[in-house]
Amino acid sequence: MGWNRQLKIGVSLFFLFIFLPFSSSAALAQHDSLIPMGHSIGIKMDLSGVFVTNDVMIDKDNWLKAGDLIEQVEDYSVGVLNEFEKAVSSIKGEQEITLQVLRNGEPSKILADTGAMKRLIPFLKDRTEGTGTLTYVDPEKMTYGALGHQIIDSSLKSPPLFKTGSIYLSEIGQIKKSVPGIPGYKISTIVDDEKLLGTINRNSVYGIFGSWKDTSRKVLAEPLEIMHASDLKLGEAMIYTTVKGTEVESFSIRITKIEKEQFHFVMTDPKLLEATGGILQGMSGSPVIQNGKFAGAITHMFVDEPKKGAGLFLETMRNGEK
Repeated sequence: MGWNRQLKIGVSLFFLFIFLPFSSSAALAQHDSLIPMGHSIGIKMDLSGVFVTNDVMIDKDNWLKAGDLIEQVEDYSVGVLNEFEKAVSSIKGEQEITLQVLRNGEPSKILADTGAMKRLIPFLKDRTEGTGTLTYVDPEKMTYGALGHQIIDSSLKSPPLFKTGSIYLSEIGQIKKSVPGIPGYKISTIVDDEKLLGTINRNSVYGIFGSWKDTSRKVLAEPLEIMHASDLKLGEAMIYTTVKGTEVESFSIRITKIEKEQFHFVMTDPKLLEATGGILQGMSGSPVIQNGKFAGAITHMFVDEPKKGAGLFLETMRNGEK
């Protein structure tokens, strides 16, 4: 989890995101209620090619850089890792191999030593995976939103270019508690790879968004009215999240500060603090509810004070669907 706009001592809960003001409530006119979720989700994205994850020397004078996209090996076009492996194995007796690479959007040709090519595979990827929390489902449009921030691939250090993506229900098997200075995290596994909850259509600065599948309606709860940002008050609120198995539970928090683009809170629920020590990586996207209305989603934690965090207004998050 994480962000483009960072608090001074904040740490992201999954990847990066940026806060932008919401200038109009007109978009909510026809869809002014959403279903708050809180389910832990596994995320899979098939990348738009074969990417390099680390700087790797492939010849005495040449390096591949993290983030490079390998488009071609000699005369072989490669779109997935399996095609790269086949291309390398089919080349016999070559002292040097020519790679066509896209680096920072610019195409280039790089010569590689044959032996280095065979050692390159552990530093390549054509898929990225992660975990987070499902924020809402729109029961009218059958769409969803999750995370509240953009996915940034940890090895590529950028939003991944992807062809397809899906989210799945995941089960929490273990918790590594947060302590001051060291964020904790959820240890989870996907319940069923054959049963996706939805497809990923957008990886926006406000979160990931896509189509919700009819076969998963059974996990839905009742819709709640979307709270306007100006109606959020200091004081008690609650979050929906999962810390054990697949069960979504509600826990108490206290809103401590309201800004134009975000709000701050502190966890107050003894049961949650005992289980987690504070906010965890993987909690990003957990719905925030106040006075029976759907206010926003958890997006941040303070690394030195893990009981404290920040959230994104739901009005703002919904811009990611556009």
